[in-house]
Amino acid sequence: MTTQIFMASTLYGVATLAAALDTDGFGPADRRILLVSNNAATPETTPGPDEMPGFERLRGRFDDVISWNGTISPFHPGGWAPRPDDVPLWERHLRLAWNLGDDDVELAVESIQVNPALGVCQIFMGAPVTVYADGLMSYGPTRNKIDPLVGTRVTRLLHLDLVPGLKPLLLTEFGVEPRIVPTDAFVKVLAELVDTGDELPSVDEPALLLGQYLSALEILTAQEEEELHVRMLKGALALGHTRVVFKPHPSAPARWSRMLEREAEKLGADLTVLDTPVLAEVLYQRMRPALVVGCFSTALLTASALYGLPVARVGTGPLLDRLTPYENSNRVPVTIVDALLPELTDGAAVTGQRPGTDVAELTRLLRAVGFAMQPKIYPDLRPAAESYLTDRLNQDTWRYFKRKRLTSLALPGAVPAQLAFIPRNATVRRVARRARSLKRAVGR
Repeated sequence: MTTQIFMASTLYGVATLAAALDTDGFGPADRRILLVSNNAATPETTPGPDEMPGFERLRGRFDDVISWNGTISPFHPGGWAPRPDDVPLWERHLRLAWNLGDDDVELAVESIQVNPALGVCQIFMGAPVTVYADGLMSYGPTRNKIDPLVGTRVTRLLHLDLVPGLKPLLLTEFGVEPRIVPTDAFVKVLAELVDTGDELPSVDEPALLLGQYLSALEILTAQEEEELHVRMLKGALALGHTRVVFKPHPSAPARWSRMLEREAEKLGADLTVLDTPVLAEVLYQRMRPALVVGCFSTALLTASALYGLPVARVGTGPLLDRLTPYENSNRVPVTIVDALLPELTDGAAVTGQRPGTDVAELTRLLRAVGFAMQPKIYPDLRPAAESYLTDRLNQDTWRYFKRKRLTSLALPGAVPAQLAFIPRNATVRRVARRARSLKRAVGR
């Protein structure tokens, strides 16, 4: 007997799994379990994926739905992991609780480098693992070094073709090959959700603004995020859009739309704020937006790649500068959106939907950024990083790097061009050594 366990934390992830199942992306199984994890900061007040409108349309692909939150209660899914000595006990407990018996278990998880996915993989230590990626992070490096006992069990990476021609970097340190979930199958699954969310207002071809709740990630302050939404509104109005729909992040507090509503009233805009938690892709089908505006949401790429909708970005430049540490896993999604999509204030680029760079150039950029983020995990990328930085580092591409980071890794660009002679100057090196020895003597 074989039981497949699919772990999902978003409805978007469930839809990705459904598309993979519909196209025979997984082998035959005697039982399929959907293990739902609500990873919101306060799961008690935020609907999980199995409580989202449209979930019942996807439910039929699975034999059972089990709550991971309920399994490990009162602990939070993102903050709990089994102690190494307790792993055998946890596997025995889950096999009893979920009626697994002696079944062979196969896992499919998101974000294997962190909990809760990592914890589940550690519990079922003998199970082969499929990692599926439902966002732009799959194009970046693995954010943490993974225990080989887990990483070597990953057989493949399933991902959506959000940037056609761009190959994921995730898990390549284990030789994992990516496999694309067919786009037409994913769009077909999303079409099943088109009439969900009965309370959605009827608005045709608006400018759709996407909120992300970046302050929860401590990337922006609450005030800065509200101001970012206002910039989206003003930019859309400047391009001639009078009907505007704002889709807040499901976890964002309702009060955050107040500033936006006041600004819309002041500017005479017809603003609709959604209070029904549905996927952005449902809105794409229901409303056919004339423009989709966001910061670095994956939904910007699904709008462009899957539905052919015009898109524009706002605020990626400051975010690239403020993301800390440099290896912050959001850096790659921000970099992709910044490099590919037009800035909202560039009316000609938005109207013409001119990409900022081609896929070949984007691949070179992401390899350089990926090495700078995780040099110990991807040492083989050093030559690619050095080549890119030597050829392409200029005033337009500097925003993707930090001089301090380049210096610590001894990469091109670490020293300003006008000071490049210093490391090669024997006198300067001698003075520097003397200064260091004096500093150590004073310290003693």
